[in-house]
Amino acid sequence: MQPMKTFYRFTAALGLVLVPVMLPAENWPQWRGPDFNGSTSEKGLPATWSKTDGVAWSAPLPGPSGATPAVWGEHVFVSSPDAQKNLLLLCLNRKDGSLRWQKTVAVGDKNKGNNNMASPSPVTDGKSVFVLYGTSDLAAFDFDGKELWHRNLGKDYGKFSIMWIYGASPLLYQGKLYLAVLQRDPPPRDYPTSDDVPTRESFLLCIDPKTGKDLWRHVRKTDATMESQESYTTPIPYHGKHGLEIILVGGDHVSGHNPAAQGAELWRARMYQKRDDWYRIVTSPVTSEGFIYASGPKGQPVIAVKDGGKGNVTESHVAWSFKEAPTDWSTPLLYQGKLFILDGGRNTMSCLDPKTGEKQWSGSLGLTEKTWSSPTGGDGKIYCFTEKGNVVVLSAGDDFKVLSTIAMEEGPCRSSIAVASGQLFIRTAKTLYCVGKK
Repeated sequence: MQPMKTFYRFTAALGLVLVPVMLPAENWPQWRGPDFNGSTSEKGLPATWSKTDGVAWSAPLPGPSGATPAVWGEHVFVSSPDAQKNLLLLCLNRKDGSLRWQKTVAVGDKNKGNNNMASPSPVTDGKSVFVLYGTSDLAAFDFDGKELWHRNLGKDYGKFSIMWIYGASPLLYQGKLYLAVLQRDPPPRDYPTSDDVPTRESFLLCIDPKTGKDLWRHVRKTDATMESQESYTTPIPYHGKHGLEIILVGGDHVSGHNPAAQGAELWRARMYQKRDDWYRIVTSPVTSEGFIYASGPKGQPVIAVKDGGKGNVTESHVAWSFKEAPTDWSTPLLYQGKLFILDGGRNTMSCLDPKTGEKQWSGSLGLTEKTWSSPTGGDGKIYCFTEKGNVVVLSAGDDFKVLSTIAMEEGPCRSSIAVASGQLFIRTAKTLYCVGKK
């Protein structure tokens, strides 16, 4: 076992002696971590290392992907294509990186732009692991690699109509599995997963994770046109004045949905006033108490929507917008009471007050390449991972400060960094590195 986090409590029987109590290490069950915001409470994380020093282990991968590893206990789950265009789910041993098992879930990997069919990240609840591919294949396995169920969503609803290949990850929350399929209608015939079905609906789907069967499906309408109907964003849970909501971003809007009423829409806000046929949205929503944050594409602002609205809340509940250094690809990080926004095109990081949108600081990562992954926060640090494979470690404090830059290389790198049990899990195009104490 890895070192456990500790805290101290007073024990009366020992005469107010400080006694260490062991707390379990934190897992990374889905692509934005345990709190759905890119952060972890793990301590003792490294500020610098190299490809050899400070690396607990490294494991070769069968192919590149933007999918982030999911880590639970001694299990590391990785979605990947291989050279034969198979779509695989790998389970590695967290202690040494050895392969526990590998399953072929689907076939027919394709590439377009910066995406392939293995872009969605796996998600786990500590008992089962769920994985989705751009082929619309969705499957569940237990931790020993036994397939629990497998279905192809394209057979039920048509193949995904996404220009740059479907990239949203499943959401597993409170015993339900949620999928957001926000896509173009009608589907162009030249899309990577085109078929003979003439129409498409965009929808939020709720599935029983034990059986793989639909519990409900909510059709999400939009007035967006062409590619602007498409979204690569993962749904996120939020607890607020309406109770539990599932937050979606896409089709020019951010919206809140009631899972207790079969996904009925509670509210929606338009994210920008300009209309465009080519405003696909890549970044997922982030939440804090009282606010939902969503990022527009291609220079459009990051907005904050106040909790509690009903219907169209564009005029009544948009609290602030930030357009000075917006993000097109990287989902914002909420960490230690701050909202961090990475402009991956210019490689600048901005720190905002999440309540007011006021900029506290900004600075350059000092590199010219783009960053497609999303930042990760932990132990007072922010980890950014560029396309060429450079990890830039920033301070999460009150001033902008670059702590180190580490060349992992092996690009293209588009997976975000996962954190679990005091270790970083860094995926390049060729290798999964486990960085930190053994």
